Amino acid sequence: MTGPDALARRLGLGDAVAIGLGSMIGAGVFAVWAPAAQAAGAGLLIGLVLAAAVAFCNATSSAQLAARYPTSGGTYVYGRERLGEWPGFLAGWSFVIGKTASCAAMAITFAAYAVPPEWSEPVAALAVAALTAVSGFGVTRTAGVTRVIVTVVLAVLAFVVVAGLASGDTDPSRLTDGWADAGWYGVLQSAGLIFFAFAGYARIATMGEEVREPQRTIPRAIVLALAGTLVVYGVLGVVALAVLGPEALQGSTSPLADVAAAGGWTWAVVVVGVGAALAALGALVALIAGVGRTTLAMARNDDLPSWLAGVHARYRVPHRATIVLGIVVIALVFAFDLRGAIGFSSFGVLLYYFIANASAFTQPREDRRFPRWLAVIGMIGCLVLVATLPVPSIAAGVVVLAVGVAYRAVARLVRRHRAPR
Repeated sequence: MTGPDALARRLGLGDAVAIGLGSMIGAGVFAVWAPAAQAAGAGLLIGLVLAAAVAFCNATSSAQLAARYPTSGGTYVYGRERLGEWPGFLAGWSFVIGKTASCAAMAITFAAYAVPPEWSEPVAALAVAALTAVSGFGVTRTAGVTRVIVTVVLAVLAFVVVAGLASGDTDPSRLTDGWADAGWYGVLQSAGLIFFAFAGYARIATMGEEVREPQRTIPRAIVLALAGTLVVYGVLGVVALAVLGPEALQGSTSPLADVAAAGGWTWAVVVVGVGAALAALGALVALIAGVGRTTLAMARNDDLPSWLAGVHARYRVPHRATIVLGIVVIALVFAFDLRGAIGFSSFGVLLYYFIANASAFTQPREDRRFPRWLAVIGMIGCLVLVATLPVPSIAAGVVVLAVGVAYRAVARLVRRHRAPR
């Protein structure tokens, strides 16, 4: 898109990779291991590989679509272009609602590590307000903040690995304990849980209108960010299992802190707590940017109120969409306990990527950068992982999707009625 409402292309490859890493190496890396171990024991390592395989298929589809349609909105735009308006709307609506819940969850996670429980809600709200303001002052500031946070978090995670290996309590036999008892359903369930932590690479595609040389930069950034995240998660998963073992891991409320403290370094808990808080902030700033851009794209097509399509004259960001998002997230922080919303968010994310894979499958040969069978595997993988989610999460997802469909249908009828005959 060009003209006064177009966003500025200011992001290079390093910025895009940093935003992707900040989205994926977020608060999930500090918490995902316990529920994954509960589902599959040491089989979570197989779940990690399966989640990464599905994520890779989704990433290749997102990368080649983003290269062809380098504009804000991600799969919302791809679905509209390749499959039609309704599939595009379902993708966009799933992303906005699911990731809005994720924004609140990240803010609450930050506050849980940073302050005592009685201060949790106001501090979480202040974090949302502050990062909404950062996003409103320009995308280069967003990328810069994310780059700093990612650097610090990676240093903390490296410290966890070193502390765990230096503890003298590592036992390689723990890497194979208990996964056979969980069976393949448990392994698949662990994959669904771990996939939630992988899903941040979509943020790169949603910012396609702000990336320099998008046809070249976006595919490379998505693959590089995903590969880097897989390496980090793989190393952490192996170390956590080898140090704690499946039983201790599944009962831990702060797995990586326990790994770091295994050798008697009790002060390491504070270091890991700081890293977890910063990781939550990194994920939150990237989420705010991504949801704001998808909201902008939907508003441009009147799938959401057109007022939200405004772009700031100086900073060239979707300031109205970003401000409204911040207000909604703050309200959610005070109104709800969002731990149960994780499953619903996964439902929305997997539907989003199912539509991305379906869109990539329809691309002509000249636009395809990866084999078509990767998109097929991605679609199947998304459906399989959805099937492992709790029934209440699936039901909640269906209800919210129905609300969005009803809104769009009514809005279209109203516009058609008001149109001159």
